[in-house]
Amino acid sequence: MGKKIVQTAGRDSLGEFAPMFAHLNDDVLFGEVWNDNAINVKTRCIITIVSLMASGITDSSLVYHLENAKKHGVSKEEIAAVITHVAMYTGWPKGWAVFRMAKDVWDSNETAQGEKEKYQESIFFPVGEPNDAFAEYFTGQSYLAPVSTEQVPVYNVTFEPGCRNNWHIHKAKSGGGQILLCVGGRGYYQEWGKDTIEMTPGSVINIPANVKHWHGAAPNSWFSHLAVEATGEETGNEWLEPVPDEEYGKLG
Repeated sequence: MGKKIVQTAGRDSLGEFAPMFAHLNDDVLFGEVWNDNAINVKTRCIITIVSLMASGITDSSLVYHLENAKKHGVSKEEIAAVITHVAMYTGWPKGWAVFRMAKDVWDSNETAQGEKEKYQESIFFPVGEPNDAFAEYFTGQSYLAPVSTEQVPVYNVTFEPGCRNNWHIHKAKSGGGQILLCVGGRGYYQEWGKDTIEMTPGSVINIPANVKHWHGAAPNSWFSHLAVEATGEETGNEWLEPVPDEEYGKLG
């Protein structure tokens, strides 16, 4: 069984205006149908793309599902074959329209991979693998590489440009908290109610337990920090709301 799919787009966009529609989108469509294990997620992605293409829907919703398909293992060769096949039945113009969008999605992935490799050469610690286990708590793509899993856990966390994690709190009855040591690129750290702090290689941030905060890359720069978990009693993370685009967009 794969990672549970969680969606909040309905509530984020229409929670106040159309709460029932938001509920049906987030809790029923994604919460129940997409999590039904009778069909694997990769197949559901392909079915959804075919359905939208057949309906002539080539807006941002199709881009989302193309990106989702790529994320769940649909290769460039597979999506090209799917679109070609469906175009034979639904119309050639639809095929052209969807190919333009798919090409951007899969080409951007190759560009990102090239940028990742180039960035890796600029830092000592490994960038690591996509941070899929915590993807729902991040805006944008992040990567995770274990540096030490004994004594004191230490991880290198890398953020693509524009990526940041949600507001969150490192809970602890006593002790606890986290230390961030910037090892590459440029990023930001912010505590609730305070100004953002710019982080560059050598910057050290001590995060007390039970303090609401977020951290991530600058809009135009990759960013890596070592995350050192401080020992404490009854520790755990509480993940909260995303950092709004309008607030993050004010950062340079």
